[in-house]
Amino acid sequence: MIITATELKTNLGKYLELAAIQDIFITKKGKNIARLTSPSIDKLSVLDSLVGIIP
Repeated sequence: MIITATELKTNLGKYLELAAIQDIFITKKGKNIARLTSPSIDKLSVLDSLVGIIP
């Protein structure tokens, strides 16, 4: 999901809840400036990326 910084400020609680299930990219003046993501999802994606690399 992509939202503006203004939208994030207006509806912070809503987007914090959504960040638990999907990444949220925040834009300002049309450029990506940040990403909200769940810590547990992030750890899983790192572990998945290591499969096959580490014997």
